[in-house]
Amino acid sequence: VSQAAEALNVCYVASTYATCSVEEIVSTAPEGLRWFQLYVYRDRKLSEHLIRRVESLGFKALVLTVDVPYTGKRRSDIRNNFRLPPHLKVKNFEGVFEGHKGPDNYGVPLHTLDPSVSWKDICWLRSITSLPIVIKGILTKEDAELAVVYGVQGIIVSNHGGRQLDGELATIDALSEIVDVVQGRIEVYLDGGIRTGSDVLKALAIGAKCVFIGRPIVWGLSYKGEEGVKGVLQILLDEFRLSMALSGCRDISEINRNLIQLSKL
Repeated sequence: VSQAAEALNVCYVASTYATCSVEEIVSTAPEGLRWFQLYVYRDRKLSEHLIRRVESLGFKALVLTVDVPYTGKRRSDIRNNFRLPPHLKVKNFEGVFEGHKGPDNYGVPLHTLDPSVSWKDICWLRSITSLPIVIKGILTKEDAELAVVYGVQGIIVSNHGGRQLDGELATIDALSEIVDVVQGRIEVYLDGGIRTGSDVLKALAIGAKCVFIGRPIVWGLSYKGEEGVKGVLQILLDEFRLSMALSGCRDISEINRNLIQLSKL
């Protein structure tokens, strides 16, 4: 994935729970633009150690995920009895939980995440790193305003792919009120539900600075590895350009809310 992102000159957000270490990711795509997705753990030294590693490797931002105080009830995983396959490991924690025999959660022991995380932890993060902080998991204008108050550099409007709380708001529906309250003071991004180039156009028209892609990348990876991911990204790019052209937009600056009609609830 990192190699495909580097080849197409797009930002790659490396997961804390990746099955390759951050060092391996950088070695495969040394010139790529990388951010790091971060959780806050009960043992704060775990989070701090990860931050030090990605700083030294040239990652350009931290993406703090705030919508997982506990793991949601993921019925598909329960029904399928999902477990991380034994040949895969959460490489960023290799050796950290050596000898752990109890139940785990996607390769990491249960109750590792800190459910007490609050806005004050932004201040803690800012005290230990100079990297820009982007908060992932914002769905309301109230939280967006707090993100501005606490001085983060950006937010990702995200519902964790719909995997945390069943029936919560689609990110595209949450986007407009968040953009309106932020008023350009920090950057606003979106993930979740992007499946076509026209989805990208809609998000940008409402006011997102950019979008992030999740499941389609996994589909491309499953299909044909790096080439599959490149293919997915190229399809989205081609569709986006075509959608722009058919909407009368000659360049990005011409994308605005006049292109869409927001439904009234």
